[in-house]
Amino acid sequence: MKKFTNSTILLVAMIIISLAACTKTPSPEPTPIPPKISGIALSGSNKTFKAVINFSEGVYKNADKTGALDKNSFSVTIAGGKASLSGYSVNHLPGATSAEVSLTLNDYPDGKETLTVKPSNSSSIYNAKGVAMTASESKGTKITGTTSKVITIKDNGQGIGTQTWTANNTYLLDGFCFVNSGQTLTIEPGTIIKGKPGQGANASALIVARGGKIMAEGTKEKPIIFTAESDNLNGSIGDLDDGLWGGVIILGKAGLNTQPSEQQIEGIPQTEPRGIYGGNDDADNSGTLKYISIRHGGTDIGAGNEINGLTLGGVGSGTVIDYIEVIANKDDGIEFFGGTPRVKHFVSVFNGDDSYDYDQGFRGFGQFWLAVQGFGRGDRLGEHDGGTTPETGRPLATPTIYNVTYVGQGDAAGKRTITFRDNAGGTYANSIFYNQHHGIDIEYLSSECSWTRFQKGDLNIKNNVFYQISDTMPLFVKAYSGVTQSQIIHANDSLRNYFAVQGNRVVNPGLSITNNKWNIVPSAYVTDKLATYPTSSWFDKVTYRGAIDPANNWVKGWTLFAKKYMAK
Repeated sequence: MKKFTNSTILLVAMIIISLAACTKTPSPEPTPIPPKISGIALSGSNKTFKAVINFSEGVYKNADKTGALDKNSFSVTIAGGKASLSGYSVNHLPGATSAEVSLTLNDYPDGKETLTVKPSNSSSIYNAKGVAMTASESKGTKITGTTSKVITIKDNGQGIGTQTWTANNTYLLDGFCFVNSGQTLTIEPGTIIKGKPGQGANASALIVARGGKIMAEGTKEKPIIFTAESDNLNGSIGDLDDGLWGGVIILGKAGLNTQPSEQQIEGIPQTEPRGIYGGNDDADNSGTLKYISIRHGGTDIGAGNEINGLTLGGVGSGTVIDYIEVIANKDDGIEFFGGTPRVKHFVSVFNGDDSYDYDQGFRGFGQFWLAVQGFGRGDRLGEHDGGTTPETGRPLATPTIYNVTYVGQGDAAGKRTITFRDNAGGTYANSIFYNQHHGIDIEYLSSECSWTRFQKGDLNIKNNVFYQISDTMPLFVKAYSGVTQSQIIHANDSLRNYFAVQGNRVVNPGLSITNNKWNIVPSAYVTDKLATYPTSSWFDKVTYRGAIDPANNWVKGWTLFAKKYMAK
């Protein structure tokens, strides 16, 4: 066998090492770098903003370098503060290094909100190499840009014009402010409107003239509030302070029973043509009033007339009036001057005169009306007149009213629940009348009168509950000269029999008043023996008596009454 010398072995080893040194080891592939969000540039104000999203490189919707980014590419959120995201849209070109995100907020930001943008998932944004942005990549920025100011509204004789009042501002009524014919006032949810003090020619009020329109649609969460200039909504004035400004007046083209057939609303000078109401369009539409609280009004607007919280003159059935509170008004809560308005969910509390007043042939609809008297304030819960000039004018005042709860001041105050007079008729059904001295009185004259309306079936009181109505009879006539004692006795006997036959009862519905807290939710005699509802689809065919659903108290959450005075 041939032997290798040491030198040979050494030479072979050197050759092997040399060959190994000439063979290169491949370098590892570099880690792919995903695209990033490099920043957000935000612009805009109030409820509308534009966010420019900048990227570290050009990006695509798909891994194959195609597609523009869209809503599905992003997760966009707003947190903190009172505003949240209502909606957004995305504008982007494939491969562009930025995208525009147009934002709409549901409210005006208070400066505490943060906008955060990130990919919707780990496969929603790619670069040109097909590398996806990581799902944890995000950028945020604070939202600012809302302006808040007090805007004084003054009418120079041409009306206030078509405009929108927004919730970020406060609007101050200076004098009579008319929405003229052809003009539309839109009021956002949550807007605060205040009235300057003053009387007569210096009084402040919002007046929607015939042919004008108001679109004031608040929400339960964001009611629209009309109040006095001095009210900071945080205790600067007393809850029961009244007469600090005027009120709200809506004038329409629906028919009256007066002569002449058009009238001038009380308190507005006769020389002001925009104060006229009435006509022949019973379906007239003056707009929408919804979730509105009217507070501390009732100043003297002229000729010794204190304005009502809400005045409806010749308003037509096309107008939507729903969820309204009038509290601490110096005069009536609401007054109807003729017309055919339909009013649902109305709260009239602690007002200085009548809770609900109608006249001049009012023949609209009402449902879910609450009236509460207290603190020595208020006259009748309902003052119902048929006509003025003449009292017997046509059309008759025959409104249809279901599901009211009227709460009075108790026996000692000596007040009346409802008065029908001046040939007024009307229907009250499925209702609760509680805690008043007198019940319902019907005027009896020797000529045509409200007693006539009862005899002819134009005045109906049916399937109601009366309790703690302290006078001897909950339903009786109030007679005047020309009516004999025997006629009065016969009329009251007829009413006593009618009361029972028509399903009315004197029983305890479970309401109560304790330490200036009012429990207005009935707990007994709620669902039994209800009158059939009218066929009109406007009426809710509910299965309970009174204004308040025991299972769903609609007064809560938006009224001053519920916040301060309603038993929980």
